[in-house]
Amino acid sequence: MKKVKIALLGLGNVGRGVWNILKENEEEIMKRSGFKVEVAKVLVRDINKPRGVEVPDGIVTTDFNEILNDDSIKIVVEVMGGIEPAREYMLKSMSRKKQIVTANKMLLATNGDELYKKADEEGVMFNYEASVAGGIPIIQAINESLTGNKIKELYGIVNGTTNFILSKMELENGKFDDVLKLAQEMGYAEADPTSDIEGYDAQYKLAILASLAFGTKIDVSKVYREGITKITDVDMEYAKSFGMVIKLLAIAKDVDGQLELRVHPTMIPETHPLANVYDSFNAVFIKGNAVGDLMFYGRGAGDLPTGSAVVADIISIVRTNIDVDNPISVVKNNLWNKEIMDVANVESKYYIRATVQDRPGVLGEVSAVFGNYEVSMHSVIQKGEIKNKSKVALVLVTHMTTEEKVRKALDELSKLNAVESIENLIRIEEFE
Repeated sequence: MKKVKIALLGLGNVGRGVWNILKENEEEIMKRSGFKVEVAKVLVRDINKPRGVEVPDGIVTTDFNEILNDDSIKIVVEVMGGIEPAREYMLKSMSRKKQIVTANKMLLATNGDELYKKADEEGVMFNYEASVAGGIPIIQAINESLTGNKIKELYGIVNGTTNFILSKMELENGKFDDVLKLAQEMGYAEADPTSDIEGYDAQYKLAILASLAFGTKIDVSKVYREGITKITDVDMEYAKSFGMVIKLLAIAKDVDGQLELRVHPTMIPETHPLANVYDSFNAVFIKGNAVGDLMFYGRGAGDLPTGSAVVADIISIVRTNIDVDNPISVVKNNLWNKEIMDVANVESKYYIRATVQDRPGVLGEVSAVFGNYEVSMHSVIQKGEIKNKSKVALVLVTHMTTEEKVRKALDELSKLNAVESIENLIRIEEFE
């Protein structure tokens, strides 16, 4: 049996998953790839830190040069996370003709172009299936299985933490702060959950998916982002009354050659397949002009699901015969130069919840403001559910309109004496 040596950069949650899969599934991997995959080195920051797995003496190191200068190591697997030194290590490894596998969504979303270009120049493979949606093979599907399609729309539930929180709020009437604490206790959320609950994690992942789906470079800072911290049990109840649920969606659309890219809480019909994705599961829903509607579903995080995607990337490299000295094109995102649409021009329906004074004429004042900005109403609900009897909740659902018109109307509304506060704004996606 032929052997290929690899190195792991990092032995945290994902790194341990990769290690365990390579050990537990060794026979299956050998039969399917034709190679015995051997972990020759594992790079860590602290050699004395407990690992949770048994690693033989001589494999663990704190010196990256032991990996870089070892020509017998053919594949470098980066599972350490962060921007630096991960970026530096991968670039240096490419220069030494080592193939690369990574799960680093943040680095790909912010510095991906540099890495793609370097891999292309050096003729090495650069695989990153695990960077989006854990064990779901969505990168491979877009890169290979769907290359005969023009992808028109992509909708993703790509963050397990926020989906867990919203699921608990929907199904068990939980309050945001209580469910977030539960998510932290269960290991779904970090001690500092900002990246998840404020939508940054989903923003990085959408940038990667959109880059591949539409064949263009994506500036992640132009991907509109909102988190879920404003969602309350009240909003959940209203959504339910409309026959809808609330999900943190990553949305990408090709609208007449411009890209609409946004991450935010979204009300979607309870009959849509994405509405039934619960707990920490992820799903990506794609509309192709030839294939129609497809949905990919599975665990979006965790050591074994993410480790599974990493190992699949390793096997993919091994199967291509990594010793062949032929350049391998890896740049997939420079086929077209598509402009990202300003969110102000995005069209949607909107759910707006406000607290207003309970007196005659208020609804007329509110309606007049929306009329001034050509925002028409689909429905209006007024409920005296607030403890202060002089105030009531006002819920409005608009027809299709632009973000700019809604924002201008809300800005003017907030200045009315009759309007105590604008509590929330949630976009509605009904799908075609």
